[in-house]
Amino acid sequence: MLRDTLHLKAPGNWINDPNGFIFYKGKYHLFYQYFPYAPMWGTMHWGHAVSNDLVHWEHKDIALFPTKEYDRNGVFSGSAIEKDGKLYLYYTANIYLEYPEENIHVSKDLKFEASQAMVISEDGETFDNWGCKRQIIPTIRDTGIADARDTRDPKVWLEDGIYYMVLGSTWQGKEGRLVFFTSEDGVDWKYLSNYQNPNYGTIIECPDLFFVGNQRVFIGSPIGVQNDGKEYANQAVCAFASFDTKTGDVELADTYEPIDFGGDIYAPQTNVDEEGRRVMIAWMRMPEEVEATDRKPWNGMMCLPRLVEIRDNHICFPVHPNVDTAFLKEISKEEAEKSDKPMRIKTSLADGEEISIGEYRIWRENGCICSDRSKVFPDIEKYHTIHRTPSIEGTAELTIYVCPNLIEIFVNDGYYVMSTVVYENGRQIVGNMSSVTLLDN
Repeated sequence: MLRDTLHLKAPGNWINDPNGFIFYKGKYHLFYQYFPYAPMWGTMHWGHAVSNDLVHWEHKDIALFPTKEYDRNGVFSGSAIEKDGKLYLYYTANIYLEYPEENIHVSKDLKFEASQAMVISEDGETFDNWGCKRQIIPTIRDTGIADARDTRDPKVWLEDGIYYMVLGSTWQGKEGRLVFFTSEDGVDWKYLSNYQNPNYGTIIECPDLFFVGNQRVFIGSPIGVQNDGKEYANQAVCAFASFDTKTGDVELADTYEPIDFGGDIYAPQTNVDEEGRRVMIAWMRMPEEVEATDRKPWNGMMCLPRLVEIRDNHICFPVHPNVDTAFLKEISKEEAEKSDKPMRIKTSLADGEEISIGEYRIWRENGCICSDRSKVFPDIEKYHTIHRTPSIEGTAELTIYVCPNLIEIFVNDGYYVMSTVVYENGRQIVGNMSSVTLLDN
């Protein structure tokens, strides 16, 4: 069975959004959007992996795949809950109204319709795609409620004995919208409310609403919030929120912040870990496939698991503590340069100071932590290569996780994070480091 450490990667071919992320029966289950036939986006299935610790992942068989009229063109993103010892999986089902003759795995001119569906698994290991699926919310044709095409990504949670579902949607393709449903049993659903905000792009994808302490937090991926001519105009963001469970009234802060300042993260999803802490995993977008010796060419991976915390009225994303416990062997820079294992670097930067990892540069300028991946990333004219955090007052302590295709920089224990995909990552370390530790677990 194929295994990954630290980052869950495509088992070959293509993955994108994390789905159904949950701690269930003593294991973490992470499902994901999966096109099993080529390293490119196509008809979606749900891949499946499990972990004891969020660090070591074992790939399982495909969990969900199209079998019904309403999901014939894809089992799209969704979430999971545990109820009565069973695993309830919720997803968006797609039908293409037209598709190109040369590729049936995509819609033509975005002509498709969406509905919401579910599957119940008795054990989290077996999934009846033929007899256990049910459509729970048919295509919504009332534009006062939602959009027939762009309503998707159900996130379900239990609060005060009632099940709630939030869907991402749009108002006339102009403003991002959230749509809420409620249920007493997790199966039969009633419409509750909707909310739209022009600050959140034209469509909201992958919405997630949860508590951190006594503060409700929203994370989601609005489309079209970074239209500067480069790729990835859609970004994952976080904001404070309020939600009245009785009336469905919701309010998102007019200002939000990127979850990650590297620009490659998308479609984050959270749940709680075995200790009850809020933990998040997200998809790292990769424009080029990667050749591998242990699997077919692959495209797409997940970021390191991160906690969601609030400090000084700011939403922070420190790395999950299980990741740090996997880095046990402290070594010299010279030893690190000879190793092919993932490494963790700790350092601090004052204004004007710089370090480099291979040809990947990190420096501090006007209080901001900046990075430049122009020499380790293909097709640089289409993508952002220089990234920066907001300005930081005082000390900037950096913990940097370096893997063959991803570098993740945690500033001041996740107060800001900057994760960037790389393709040619050298090991030579230049600059002052307080420690270098290899993965040894």
